[in-house]
Amino acid sequence: MKIARVETFLVRWGDLSQPVEAGLGAATAVVAIHADGMVGYGEASPMQGGVASLAVVARDMAPTLIGTDVLDHAVTVDRLLHKLIKLGPDGIVTGALAAVDIALWDLKGKAFRQPIHKLLGGAWRLRLPFYASIGGNAARDVDGVVRTVEARLRAEQPSAIKIRWDGTRSEIDRDIAGDIAKAKAVRRLVGDGYPLAFDANNRYSIGAAIRVGRALEELGYIWFEEPVEYYHFKAMGEVAQRLDITVSAGEQCYTLQSVAALIDSGVRMVQPDIVKMGGVTGLMQCAALCHAHGVEFVPHQTQPSIGNAANLQVLSTVMHATKPAELADGWSRVADTFVDAPRPEGGCLAVPDGPGLGLTIDEAMLARRRVDLAG
Repeated sequence: MKIARVETFLVRWGDLSQPVEAGLGAATAVVAIHADGMVGYGEASPMQGGVASLAVVARDMAPTLIGTDVLDHAVTVDRLLHKLIKLGPDGIVTGALAAVDIALWDLKGKAFRQPIHKLLGGAWRLRLPFYASIGGNAARDVDGVVRTVEARLRAEQPSAIKIRWDGTRSEIDRDIAGDIAKAKAVRRLVGDGYPLAFDANNRYSIGAAIRVGRALEELGYIWFEEPVEYYHFKAMGEVAQRLDITVSAGEQCYTLQSVAALIDSGVRMVQPDIVKMGGVTGLMQCAALCHAHGVEFVPHQTQPSIGNAANLQVLSTVMHATKPAELADGWSRVADTFVDAPRPEGGCLAVPDGPGLGLTIDEAMLARRRVDLAG
């Protein structure tokens, strides 16, 4: 199975009547690898639209990939990493490698006519509970947060909910009392016992994080995500060790070594993302690392199609999965292109069971939504 061609492009999410430039901030960054008449699809990290990672694939990785055997997957990916090691390994390069890795797994699944989870050793479950990940709450007032959560509850019937703050990362400790008020209002809405999580998106100092964390403990929230800046491992670990609520982090880890450093700091729930953390291969390695240290493995995943399908393929194989899978806002934004992407049903997502990722692509719609980047 020799690789014949590598493509990189964006798939726009929004209104196709808008100018192309207006859609580049909301798109899926895709790598398509062609071999033996088949195509494997992967997704790069979406940071800054994924454009930088796609450029690295097109310019620095594709020439090495052409002519290599798909089944020499591990050697090829490692060779690419070390070819470009001085550009990383965290960030753009690893986000690019994640897309290549996912595409190669998709190709292998199609070649052997098996879903990825079969190639990984089999699935423990083919329906996974999901949580609705609800962003943008820094900009909403209390009533706005409640209305947004209520709408997602009605529309999706999730098994749990996570409220995310997003917003400007430089505004540390901006409205602690207001944040706690929003957390209280959501608890009142869903009632006692319903699983809730709180994602601060790196917006607190250590002291403020502990104050908010204590309030979340009283409210019965089950985890507190990225309370402080993610790159301050020592600070994240201090907050984790001083609170009873589970503190989580890791969506911005790009290597196994950075996940290990987070665990060493004292964090006991890690959330690597398949489109950043080495693709399928990297996420499986992370699951093993977490199991070896007795740490919860709860991947982050906000991409609606390729990334989500790949994440579910991996999660289905993890016996010790402890929390629901993430389903972020706008999960249906490319449903007209990836026509059988997992959809919420009865609080669960079905793991795709077709070959590879298990996604069927509407080629006509893909052509309409596709944006090729200038070389």
